[in-house]
This record gives sequence, structure tokens and C-alpha cells, in this order.
Amino acid sequence: MTRRLCILPILFLLQTGKAQQRPSFFSIPDTTIPARVAILSGATAVVYGSSLVALNAAWYRGYPKSSFHFFNDIHEWNQMDKFGHIFSAYFLGKYSREAWRWSGLPRKEQIWIGGLSGLAFQSVIEVLDGYSSEWGFSWTDMAANTIGSALLISQELAWNEQRIQIKFSSHLQSYDDPILKDKARDLFGNSLPERILKDYNAQTYWLSVNVHSFARESNFPRWLNIAVGYGAEDMFGGTDNSWTDDHGVFHDYSPIRRYRQFYLSPDIDFTKLRTKKKGVKVLFQVLNMIKFPAPTLEINSKGYMKLHALYF
Repeated sequence: MTRRLCILPILFLLQTGKAQQRPSFFSIPDTTIPARVAILSGATAVVYGSSLVALNAAWYRGYPKSSFHFFNDIHEWNQMDKFGHIFSAYFLGKYSREAWRWSGLPRKEQIWIGGLSGLAFQSVIEVLDGYSSEWGFSWTDMAANTIGSALLISQELAWNEQRIQIKFSSHLQSYDDPILKDKARDLFGNSLPERILKDYNAQTYWLSVNVHSFARESNFPRWLNIAVGYGAEDMFGGTDNSWTDDHGVFHDYSPIRRYRQFYLSPDIDFTKLRTKKKGVKVLFQVLNMIKFPAPTLEINSKGYMKLHALYF
């Protein structure tokens, strides 16, 4: 149910990547606040509405419907899907908040309207899940959505900036066993974009902290962050590594141990790089959703430590 969530901030960039250029995008520098609010409200409704229509066609069409019901999926995928919810809610809110800076509304109103947009959008998705017999409304998903929005809103209210950012990285995971390769193709898709966005074994979610923001008198570079990451690997099903295929053949890969990974790595806050070009500023905002590849220390639940020369 949640493998789709990483694509939502990318869809949302269709709106905010331009809106951050504010007056020049709308070509109405003398617009009153009510008019700007109306423009942003309309643009948000169009983007959110079209995204939901596209999502409904891509993810729900062809699946049987049911009466509204709940589903507890807290134990699935070593909670990687929950981190996906946190990430999506955070960045949908972040880019919406950036767009609402242009509105001219009081600062707190901008923060609450923009910051809650990610939670509102994903709440609609949870309702759609509730009417699908394949999934269901998940309170733990809603909790993760709330955490993502709360992290964004609380920092904006306290500091008017994001000192602690949620970032995402993923790589193409290879599966040598023919049966596991087929299973991965069935779970995660065939194309490179699908595999990057859906394969939990290849994903990492990061908390990237800008140290200089907490110690402005230090000589720590303004653009250099310290990031801690979480990932998981060797997962070939929601809760275990055994399944029955479409031909009725049972496959037991439970001897392959599913495990968690914890990372420590330097990162770059692109928004702290100085530039006067608006287009570059927009590009930096987009790049900031991705963890920059860098040397990384890994500690995992198998009990060993590994240093990656370059990890993404």
C-alpha cells in the first residue's frame, strides 16, 4: 500500500518548483493578498486533484473495492513504509510552505496552511485505501503522516527554517537468485524508476542535521550536515520471506534473515549554498530532498559494522 509514497513529492514539484519563484512566476507583482491566496488555493487544488486522479488510476483501478475497513500493518517491511509516509508528508508540506511564502499571509498562517497540506493529501489516500479490499485504512500510516507534518511545522514555528531535514536515497538492488529476481520484479516492478521508488531493500531514509544552525559562532561550514539513516534489507514480503506463487508453488526463503541498517554520514544542505539566481535556488530546493552520496558508516542488526567508501 505504501510503496507509492516516495513519488508524491516528485508530483508535487510540478506546483512548487515554479511557485518558489513567486512574483515572476505569476507575473503580477502588485497583486493583493486575497488574489494571491486565491491563486495558490486554486493551483494547490488543481495539483492535488490531478495527482489523486492519477494515483487512483495507477494504484486502485483493477483492484476490488470493499466497504470501509481498517488494517494494521505496523509489522510490515521492518517499518520502512512508515518512514516513507513520514518523508512524503514532510516534503509535501515543505514545498507547499515555500509556495505559501509568496501569499503575503501572516507567517504562522503560511506555516499551518502549507505544513498541513501533506497530512491532508495523505489522509485522502488513507481513506481511498480504506475502501480497497487489498489494503485498508491504517492508523499507523496516519501517525507517520502526522510525524512528518509535525517535524516541518514545529521547526518553521520555532526557527523559521528546517535545521533537521528528512531526506531519501535509493540504489538499484540486484538479486542473483532467479526465484528472488522474479519475486522482486513482482513486488517492485521492472523499470529503474519503479525499482528505486518501490524497493524497500534499496531505500534509506535520513535525518540530516545542519550543525551550523545550532552553533552559528562555530567554524562549521554552513552547508555541511551530519545525517543518520535507516534502512532494511533481505525483505521479500511484508512480514516474512515465504510465499506461494501464481502456480501454487510454495517458496520458503525464511532462512534469509531480514535485518535493519543504521547509517552515519556527512551530507550537503544545498539551500545553504549562496546564489542570487532564482532558478538555481529552485534546483537546490529540489536537490535537498535527496541525501548526497558520501562515505558512510553502517551498523546493522546482524551485528557487524561496515564502512562504505560512497553510499547512496
